[in-house]
This record gives sequence, C-alpha cells and structure tokens, in this order.
Amino acid sequence: MSNPRKNIRLKAMDFLARREYSRCELQKKLQQKFPGNEDIASVLDELIVDGLQSDSRFTDSFLRLRVNAGYGPQYIRAELRQRGVTEDIVEEAFSDLSVDWFDVAQQLFSKKFSDQDMSDAKLRAKCLRYFQYKGFTFDHIRGLL
Repeated sequence: MSNPRKNIRLKAMDFLARREYSRCELQKKLQQKFPGNEDIASVLDELIVDGLQSDSRFTDSFLRLRVNAGYGPQYIRAELRQRGVTEDIVEEAFSDLSVDWFDVAQQLFSKKFSDQDMSDAKLRAKCLRYFQYKGFTFDHIRGLL
C-alpha cells in the first residue's frame, strides 16, 4: 500500500528539482496532482523546515531571471504577487537587489529602438506603451526619451 504523504513529498521534490517554486505555486500543482488531499499543507511546511522550498530563494531567482529578460520593477512585482509571494519578501528581495533600472531600460531601448527616429510622435507613443507594458516607471521612460 502506498503512503499518500510520501507520494506528495516525492512529487513536490520532483517539481523543486527542476526549478524553484513559490509555496503557492507548488501547492496549486500538488492540488492538481492529488485533489482533495489534506496532507499537502503539512508536507509543504516540512519542505520549508527542511530548506527544500523557500519563497525568498524563489523570489531572488525569479527576480534575476526577469531583470535579465528586460522587465521593469512594476511588472516583476505584479508577477510575484500573482505567484503568491508576500509583500515583505518582495520588498526584501528588491532592497537586496543592486539593479540600475535606468540601465536595464537603456539596454532594452538600444536593442529595440536604437536605429529608429524618436522625433516621430507615433513611434514615441509606441515606445512609451512598450516600456509601460514591460513594467518601467514613467521616470525610467522619461530618462530614455
């Protein structure tokens, strides 16, 4: 006879072996795999105690990934909230992060718009919308334009 608690833990460790997950994400994945099982929350608590799952570690990894992909702070914060990371952990990760958001925006601008004439109002509006979508603040965008 199989032990459902053990199966939940093994599946969670299998997920975590591939990449970091927030507790909320991992809980959703496990609930899909083991619907109606009440042991999921206690297994997740054990994984946290054992150091196998950490929202802080997930946030740090996710932040670096998104910054390298050219996303701004507002977009990243919203994504982390959607993934169930608490505001305290998000704030701590952002305060520990040494990123020059103007530099990130400038690199993205150079890659996307460097060869275009920014005196055209339609192009400037397109550029503004693009950087808003990417999660940059108006200060960052104004610095570019």
